[in-house]
Amino acid sequence: MRAEWTVPADHPAFAGHFPDRPILPGVVLLDRALLLAQTLAPMAQWSIAQAKFQRPVGPGQTLTLELGEVRAGLWELRVRSASRLVASGSLRQHEEGAP
Repeated sequence: MRAEWTVPADHPAFAGHFPDRPILPGVVLLDRALLLAQTLAPMAQWSIAQAKFQRPVGPGQTLTLELGEVRAGLWELRVRSASRLVASGSLRQHEEGAP
């Protein structure tokens, strides 16, 4: 599954992070990944198994988020900007009611 998102220049996460060179906090990228995952299985619960941030993301960048199933319940995450990897990791899919 794939989705694109252009980071709004006025995103509230940029406030104070950092004043001279705004950088999107990694937690915002992970939140976008979880939103994408929920479109795959809306009734499932999702958790972040692993995350790595390779490059900073700034205001106005267009990101491509990709999720691919590695095996049942484990999904690989890739986030790119202009074909360059900015973040990667994996998400776990839990059935409704499972921990």
